[in-house]
Amino acid sequence: MNKRFSPQSLVIILHEIYGINDHIRFFSDELTKEGFDVIAPNLLDRGAFPYEEEEQAYQYFVNEIGFDQSLHKVKQIVEEQRKKYNRIYIIGFSIGATTAWRSSEYGVDGVIGYYGSRIRNYTEVEPECPTLLFFSQHEKSFNVMDLAEKLETKKMTDIEIVEAEHGFMNPFHKSYKPEEYKKCMEASLHFLGKIEF
Repeated sequence: MNKRFSPQSLVIILHEIYGINDHIRFFSDELTKEGFDVIAPNLLDRGAFPYEEEEQAYQYFVNEIGFDQSLHKVKQIVEEQRKKYNRIYIIGFSIGATTAWRSSEYGVDGVIGYYGSRIRNYTEVEPECPTLLFFSQHEKSFNVMDLAEKLETKKMTDIEIVEAEHGFMNPFHKSYKPEEYKKCMEASLHFLGKIEF
């Protein structure tokens, strides 16, 4: 396999409310194949929730962990790893994408977020690195187009709206869309390539 990227670059992958599960391991493997070093920290400090326990997983994250604690943990990892790597990228899914978005102000080289619906609570963030956000067109809890309009005014921020539902990047989830996954993966690697080279 021809690796596109240098192991001098680290990708920190931030999971959804479910924790480190089949999806995060799969995605980590995909990026390792591309040549990146990858870390996927466990922000929950416990084992993964099954998908059918979505409500329990959400309540656990909101009540026991929260976005501030997640951000603090990610900032610590970035500081620790900065000595070893030329570039550090953060890629997150759902709550992980919201934490990745907030991390864009703290000395990373690039951020990619997939369906970070809670980004709507942090529109004051001003990214200091190239940032690419993918939102699913169909979200139950908020108006995607309104949020996209707000975020498009940010410097170094690109927004993509995907004709899909929350979870479309996860091959193990009912909302998975293989074609959209492929397109978004290519767009993400292209985005990282522009920063790398």
